Amino acid sequence: MKKEKGRRALFNRRLLLIGAGKTALLGILGGRLWQLQINESERYAVLAEENRVSMRLLPPPRGRITDRFGNPIAENRSNWRAMLVAERTDDVGATLATFAHVVPLSDSERARIERDVRRRRRFVPVLVREFLEWEDMARIEVNAPDLPGIVTDVGQSRLYPYGETFAHLIGYVAPPSEADLDGDPMLQLPGIRVGRAGLERTHDQALRGRAGRVQLEVNAVGRVIRELDREEGTPGQELTTTLDAGLQLAVAKRIENDSAAVVVLDARNGEVMAMASTPSFDPNIFAEGVSATQWRAWTTNRRNPLVNKAVAGLYAPGSTFKMVVALAAMDARVLTPADRIFCPGVTTLGDSKFHCWKKGGHGALDMREAIKQSCDCYFYEAAKRVGIDRIAAMSNRFGLGVELQLELPGARNGLVPTRQWKMATQGVAWQQGETLIHGIGQGFTLSSPLQLAVMTARMVNGGRAIQPHLTRAVGGTLAKGHRPEDWPAMNIPEPQLRLMRDSMAGVVNERGGTAWASRLPADLGVQMGGKTGTTQVRRITMAERERGLRRQEDLPYEWRHHALFVGFAPIENPVYAVAVIVEHGGGGSAAAAPVARDVMVETLTRDPARRTRPPPAPERPEGQRVAEVSRSAPSPSLGERR
Repeated sequence: MKKEKGRRALFNRRLLLIGAGKTALLGILGGRLWQLQINESERYAVLAEENRVSMRLLPPPRGRITDRFGNPIAENRSNWRAMLVAERTDDVGATLATFAHVVPLSDSERARIERDVRRRRRFVPVLVREFLEWEDMARIEVNAPDLPGIVTDVGQSRLYPYGETFAHLIGYVAPPSEADLDGDPMLQLPGIRVGRAGLERTHDQALRGRAGRVQLEVNAVGRVIRELDREEGTPGQELTTTLDAGLQLAVAKRIENDSAAVVVLDARNGEVMAMASTPSFDPNIFAEGVSATQWRAWTTNRRNPLVNKAVAGLYAPGSTFKMVVALAAMDARVLTPADRIFCPGVTTLGDSKFHCWKKGGHGALDMREAIKQSCDCYFYEAAKRVGIDRIAAMSNRFGLGVELQLELPGARNGLVPTRQWKMATQGVAWQQGETLIHGIGQGFTLSSPLQLAVMTARMVNGGRAIQPHLTRAVGGTLAKGHRPEDWPAMNIPEPQLRLMRDSMAGVVNERGGTAWASRLPADLGVQMGGKTGTTQVRRITMAERERGLRRQEDLPYEWRHHALFVGFAPIENPVYAVAVIVEHGGGGSAAAAPVARDVMVETLTRDPARRTRPPPAPERPEGQRVAEVSRSAPSPSLGERR
């Protein structure tokens, strides 16, 4: 009996312990339920809603780029794509085989599709082909019953309607790289593109726009059930450039057979009317991907189609530099316009001889005649009197050897040397003979065609330090710098600037001027001023000089001189400045001046800087007529003119 009572007591204790444990567990469970359902109900309601609703971003249309009159030079086009949803077909391989009969697929494309199918969930679409033509889309739709799992989709891709004409200016777009991912989730969207070069890169943020969003109801595994809400994104802002598409086309056409660059500026405010560099490339190729063969063809081309020669090509300015030397000499008061210097055809300094381009010399010349006839001996003496440091200081004031504010990536600053520069970079002192050759724009001096155009503009606009720019408006807001008064005065005496304009007018419009053969047609009623330049790409030996220089066209291409020309028009009230470089063209008067004349004829005919409506597109017969004039006009040989 006593034993039975003991067992019962033990059982009761155990029962109490178990009951207490259950009560504690139920209490804990109740407390947790209270915490989840009462305390944190809102938090878990949000989480549940997020599991049910998937928020996805919608890529916005990229902003257009237009010329100054609203003509699109970069826009968007529909990008038709074929997608494969693996769960909708029993045999992916068979579907792809059938698709390949409709739209050809390479082995590498099929391998890529099958790899993506294995890596993704079966309901997630996989890209099969994009950039499909309308005919391809029609064939896919007609054969849809035999293509289970294939769906069509439409996105947007960038289109450059003028192809090569604006490539160096507008640039191109490409998928973002790892370096581009700055936390913006929009950059991770399929099909999104970012600017890789040119204005596409400079104004990438404004052109991107703001992503939209769509709310989708999904099941537990992420499959879309239905669309709940949609908010369209904000398209990228429209970028209006300073360019005239018609003029750009005409300029590119004029130099299409040369390795050359041309820049046309509004001399009053620095707006770029046209900027062409040839050969060029088609930026539309980048949208679909550049093949290894195409990339090799570009990079091995000795004429460098990927380089914008107008801003990244550096050349000795040659005789186009002589006006800067003349201004430096007057500023230092070591020469006056009336001082005459005798040119015997050669200048001697110690044991060295520095030759003038004209064998036998020009005789005694004042400053205007020296510029007009491009006398080298005059400017050897002028440079010796003024010194390289003062020449460099004046050059910098005119935009040479300094950074310009152009929006294009890759623009180079060039070089105008000083004594300090040479000691710092080469560890040797400056020699006076080097000053002489820099007096005619040779030696270490390097400049881009854009810098030469800026130099000319500042020289003829009354001495205002304009900066070149390509952006006229962003999102309809006019950019600064479109008024001449927006730019500071350089404080160059007006009589000195007037002398430079008058001297350059003589170069083109007076007999004896080095560009006499390239004056504007009389029926145009306007005259152009300018200056020719010829740059040696190798040293001419004394033996070659004594036996007579060979004709440039008889030399290997790489040995021929570069041809340069800078000009402006109209002479009475300058509006446009132009700079031309023809690589290995032979001579400035023979190769570059005719190009500048034809470009200026087209510019003055269209007159984009003074129009509010687009001028008529250049007609083909007129373009042929200008080209014929260029070929038929007599041009002096290199031995006769520089």
